[in-house]
Amino acid sequence: MTARTDDYDAIVRTVQLYVDAFNDNDIAKLRQAFDEDAWIYFVDAAGRLHKSRISDNFERWASPPSANVVGRFISVTQVGDAASVQLSFDSLSNPSQGWIDFHSLLRVDGVWKITNKTATHCSR
Repeated sequence: MTARTDDYDAIVRTVQLYVDAFNDNDIAKLRQAFDEDAWIYFVDAAGRLHKSRISDNFERWASPPSANVVGRFISVTQVGDAASVQLSFDSLSNPSQGWIDFHSLLRVDGVWKITNKTATHCSR
């Protein structure tokens, strides 16, 4: 049985801010979506591992031109103040540049924030 989580809309809204930031070139949306100490780990198309603080990527991610991406929510799981979102991050202008993302979120003082992003290139 599939059930909707209590905070489904708030969790999806937080991750959607991340997607919208790429399309709107908006660093403020990235700051709103991510905890200031969030990390990213990802494997690129060549299979190389990269890791860094997510905030170190904000300027590049929000720089024009707009990314023209769509986030497809594959799953949303919540247990208390923790959540996980699997997202297909699809580039409309270049389908070979898609990603599969796993976002970990925590609710602190009633606000959902992404604390970690783990991703792999769609070609992997």
